[in-house]
Amino acid sequence: MKKFLLLTLFSAFAFVAPAQINNKIVIGEIDSIQSKLLNEKRKIWVHVPDSGPAGFYAKQRYPVVYLLDGDAHFSSVVGMIEQLSSVNGNVICPEMIVVAIPNTDRTRDLTPTHVESDPPFMDRDFSKNSGGGEKFLSFIEKELMPHIDSLYPTQPYKMLIGHSFGGLLVMQALTRHTGLFNAYVAIDPSMWYDKQRFLADTKKALTTKKYEGVSLFLGIANTMNEGMTLLKLQKDTTAATRHIRSIFDLDKHVKASKQNGLRYQSNYYGDDSHGSVPLITEYDALHFIFNYYNLKLTQKDYTDTTTALADKYERHFANVSKQLGYKVSPVESLINGHGYGALANKNFKKAERFFKLNVANYPGSYNVYDSYGDFFLAKKDTANAIANFTKALSLKENPETRGKLDELQGQKALKLTADELQKYAGEFEIAGVGMTLKTFVSNGVLKISAPGRPEGELYSTKLPEFRIKNATGYSFRFEMDSDKPTVLHIVVPEGTFKAMAKK
Repeated sequence: MKKFLLLTLFSAFAFVAPAQINNKIVIGEIDSIQSKLLNEKRKIWVHVPDSGPAGFYAKQRYPVVYLLDGDAHFSSVVGMIEQLSSVNGNVICPEMIVVAIPNTDRTRDLTPTHVESDPPFMDRDFSKNSGGGEKFLSFIEKELMPHIDSLYPTQPYKMLIGHSFGGLLVMQALTRHTGLFNAYVAIDPSMWYDKQRFLADTKKALTTKKYEGVSLFLGIANTMNEGMTLLKLQKDTTAATRHIRSIFDLDKHVKASKQNGLRYQSNYYGDDSHGSVPLITEYDALHFIFNYYNLKLTQKDYTDTTTALADKYERHFANVSKQLGYKVSPVESLINGHGYGALANKNFKKAERFFKLNVANYPGSYNVYDSYGDFFLAKKDTANAIANFTKALSLKENPETRGKLDELQGQKALKLTADELQKYAGEFEIAGVGMTLKTFVSNGVLKISAPGRPEGELYSTKLPEFRIKNATGYSFRFEMDSDKPTVLHIVVPEGTFKAMAKK
């Protein structure tokens, strides 16, 4: 089908263009909340995944990662999650909102108890404000979480990540506020704190409490001095190794406490220091926590002509939903792509299975009905095509869908002269991508082309809107200044784009 003559052209930047705002790449925003519990205004950095062109696909909701020492780890965690959740490769974890909490008084907020001093790690000046961990967790639970849930598209699944003192607070949340988060990542936590009294309390809680459905990943850095080894460490009692010994003590206890139901994994990073270990720990933690999320596909899955691949997606995401505790559906655009791919090969049974799956999962999206209408259009089932295009338009008015419906209901293409068509000829650069499209008149018809792509013939039932002849899913609308085009608005199966006329 000629429907796909521009498919490759646009798929390459369907996920790139929306990330650019005024020629800047933006990964988040700075929000703030006035805390009554902490008696101060707290800034928070928030990243919300880009779900594609606004209004094209159904709105998504996302799990939330709460990130301690947020200003130090925000960019790396956001980038990692975006990479590991990309639909362009193996999807290791879901897309997630990241809420990073910068510090105002780190020792106060991230420590569980007040200490006068804890040599050699903390002197009296360093310790004077310690012990505010419970109040800080109350701030997260009673003020920050409601704030995030009220303003951002959240799902109920929550994760807490913390490093060093932040890892200490992670363990405090796990043992004293067990149900507050679904998953915990403690990165080289300061379990030496308060002469290891908190470690003792933690071990007791891990022995007596139940943690069914909760995950914990513990990362351990190599903080030993030169000459010390793991074997020597087992007999060492010096202050220099108290940090790493306390973490291994915790690790040993958790592994021996399987009766509590905690889903647990740890890793010792012999080549990483206390400062370098967060990145690799977070990476491994995401793999462990979401080890059920990746759907591995083979070449046979793609070439099979039955509905097996759609069935596989449905079974897989039923299990993902069970694990996360709420309904999770495969990405709308991904399933749409599979549907159109099958349709291009005239594999109607397989195509319909994918389009129906999207309709079931995203009943509020105009796009799924428009695509299902394209399926019936390809089968020359006019009645069902009209029904689905009508349903799509009841959810959202769209010129491309309206044009298809008008044509099915009897409106014919306009008969335009070569001179009338010449007004729409020009070169247009897609914003933020740097690719140029060209419209030109040849043999009395308006055509469109892009570098390395076949030409497409354009027609119109209502100026200044055009579609590609013998294809569905593509529309082009010109903005005109007198008789000259200035902007070309593009709708393709992967999204919407804006191209500016080259002068």
